[in-house]
Amino acid sequence: MKLLQNVFGDESQKKLKKAQKIVEQINALEPLMQQLSDDELKAKTADFKSLLADGKTLDDILIEAFAVVRETAVRTLGQRHYDVQLVGGMMLHQGQIAEMRTGEGKTLVSTLPIYLNALEGKGVHVVTVNDYLARRDAQWMGQIFAFHGLSVGVINDQNQSFLYDPGHKDVDEERDELGSFRVFYEFLKPTSRTNAYQCDITYGTNNQFGFDYLRDNTAQTKAQVVQRGHRYVVIDEVDSILIDEARVPLILSTAAENAEGIYEAMNTVAKAFTKDQDYTVDEKLRAVSITDEGITKAEKMLKIQNIYTQENIKLVHHLETSLRAHAIFQRDRDYVVQNNEVIIVDQFTGRLQEGRRYSDGLHQALEAKERVPIQQESKTMASITYQNYFKFYEKVSGMTGTAKSSEEEFQKVYGLDVVVIPTHRPIQRIDHVDLIYKTEEAKFKAIAEKVKEKQKKQQPVLIGTVSVEKNELLSAYLKQMGVPHQILNAKNHEKEGEIIAQAGKPGSVVIATNMAGRGVDIKLGGNPVTPETEQEVKDLGGLFVLGTERHDARRIDDQLRGRSGRQGDVGETQFYVSLEDPIMKIFGGDRLKSIVGRLGLKDDEAIQNRMISKQLEGAQKKVEGFHFDGRKSILDYDNVLSYQRDTVYARRQKILFGDPETLKEIEDNILSVSDEFAEKIKEKKQELAPEQFTDMFIRIALYVTDMLWMQHLQVMDYTRQSVNLRAYGQRDPLVEYKKEGLRLYQEMGETFTHKLAEFLANVEVKKTSDEGGKQEEDTPIFEKNDDSIEIIKGGEVRRVKEKKLQTYLDAGWEVRK
Repeated sequence: MKLLQNVFGDESQKKLKKAQKIVEQINALEPLMQQLSDDELKAKTADFKSLLADGKTLDDILIEAFAVVRETAVRTLGQRHYDVQLVGGMMLHQGQIAEMRTGEGKTLVSTLPIYLNALEGKGVHVVTVNDYLARRDAQWMGQIFAFHGLSVGVINDQNQSFLYDPGHKDVDEERDELGSFRVFYEFLKPTSRTNAYQCDITYGTNNQFGFDYLRDNTAQTKAQVVQRGHRYVVIDEVDSILIDEARVPLILSTAAENAEGIYEAMNTVAKAFTKDQDYTVDEKLRAVSITDEGITKAEKMLKIQNIYTQENIKLVHHLETSLRAHAIFQRDRDYVVQNNEVIIVDQFTGRLQEGRRYSDGLHQALEAKERVPIQQESKTMASITYQNYFKFYEKVSGMTGTAKSSEEEFQKVYGLDVVVIPTHRPIQRIDHVDLIYKTEEAKFKAIAEKVKEKQKKQQPVLIGTVSVEKNELLSAYLKQMGVPHQILNAKNHEKEGEIIAQAGKPGSVVIATNMAGRGVDIKLGGNPVTPETEQEVKDLGGLFVLGTERHDARRIDDQLRGRSGRQGDVGETQFYVSLEDPIMKIFGGDRLKSIVGRLGLKDDEAIQNRMISKQLEGAQKKVEGFHFDGRKSILDYDNVLSYQRDTVYARRQKILFGDPETLKEIEDNILSVSDEFAEKIKEKKQELAPEQFTDMFIRIALYVTDMLWMQHLQVMDYTRQSVNLRAYGQRDPLVEYKKEGLRLYQEMGETFTHKLAEFLANVEVKKTSDEGGKQEEDTPIFEKNDDSIEIIKGGEVRRVKEKKLQTYLDAGWEVRK
């Protein structure tokens, strides 16, 4: 690869050289922009829109548009884009990933391509890693866009949505000073989700955008659809969203049958099992296997003769799930228990994933283990991977401090190139070689000693851990040493922005999960800061970042290092590792132990050995490769569903919005199912007013689509699990899955036509009477008879015959109380 670069030149360097010429042209416009009045500067937006309407492209107006944004930022925010930030903005506009070091002002960089692309009026989505950053960035950068009359929306969890309100001049100065970590809610006005999406620019998390897409494709009325297309997206912390979170697909669920007794029974069995005797654990695959002894013990405890019969096969799945809950999933590392609920902890960010639940009964197994109320298992209504969701956008771009080490995955999966943007000032940070200890206890004692030493001389310290559990363990060591400190983890993340912003104060000690507070700048001396305090901390050596163990991915370690030495500041980083750390256990632990054994290392002694550090990096590369394969496998399987999903959802949208051609085509198909059905459907069409028949037709078509799609997803899930067994017969599981998937999809299409014909033929309708007037649009047209029962699903109410009740209950409807 290096040889090719030497011959043909590095692609990134070519792009940077080309961009530098454009930067010079933008700089040449700066004096002209400074001479414009506010009104003249604002008028530029209307000029740009006119040029686009006349056939000019975004590239044609880029130079002047970037110059306008830079001047607007100076007047509103008091910040001016550096030349390297202009380069970053160009890479984002071109649909690439800009790797920019921590503290280089990525949030400000994003305003350049966001403004430029928002001029088209097709909407720009800005994706952040959490709701707090979405609110912060919208109210902080919103003033640049509002100056030019562009609207800004925010979508948050729990159906919270906001519009940027440009008033409130009384707190404007305070916002400019503290807006990098504090949200000034005066600038955010509650609104509907639809309005937030109708804005020129919409901020939100990847979860919110993805789930809104799924909800739009399960909507029962046009009013419930909130998104308006996918033109351009800027993804902040792109590696976290497109790589770290890509192993977990988005799943929209509905309640399934209750099986509380099974989970409690399996929990009792799992607690009685002995590791390595009744079951074995594969740490790499995070899987368990039941031994013959374990099977015998389970059958005895459950009082059944054979657990592997067709009737009992589900029990094997539940038992394995319960064993995973006990043997692999740890409280305060993988999940926490709060308010009598099991809440998932994101292993990459350390944040709570409220509202998210493990599937396949795992969440219920954890609830049984922790003796909290067991919630009903869910059935998948709709699902999609992040990889396939972001492929809907015509143009995708992203920014992060660490993307180069994952360039291959960005290129192969998303077709995105990574361009490393030079820093504004040279890096002065010192990265020390890892300190390696024999035991975890010795490592934590040494960390506590080091932190006490640093705090004594008032040098600020930021300690990165990999889990909530390790945070609290280290906190206990520091308390024992009498070191005052703050903890930043998934349990108190609402204040994490403010805490991390002050991590550069003299004498500050903050313990944080590796990515907690990501997106918030740490300024030496604190925020706001005086020149004297900043110089004091610089003289002490800057921020000292201490890593308590190596993460699975090198990127996460690099992100932690990057918290120190921002904007050319001085700083130090050091990782403390032990031979008992998980990554050492999984890869090369025994080999390293023998090396350390030959060195005669005592428990409380550390070694600094570049060879062992390289071994560690090699182990990380192996884990990264393993995870890449896992994500690729998920994508390969989801790609089989992707075409089917796109086709079903496209037809569903046309049905929902009453597309005449689609409705006519479907009607022609169902009339050809059988003469009997055709006669009945034609009779109903004559009995009803045209709009009544169309309304009924649309509602029933949507119901049948959703019912069959849910069943299809469930069958495809079972198929995916079963095709793995075909590998024993020398067959490729993916090829087998594709074959089965195609057959099942074709069957679903045939069933749709037949079921829809059956429902339309047998549904009882109410005619519009002259006295009653026109029936309300939102009232389903079902006959209200004495033996009918009222049912509800979402916000929709229907009446059905008792003999057909079970069909609806199976489809997720409930009897209305």
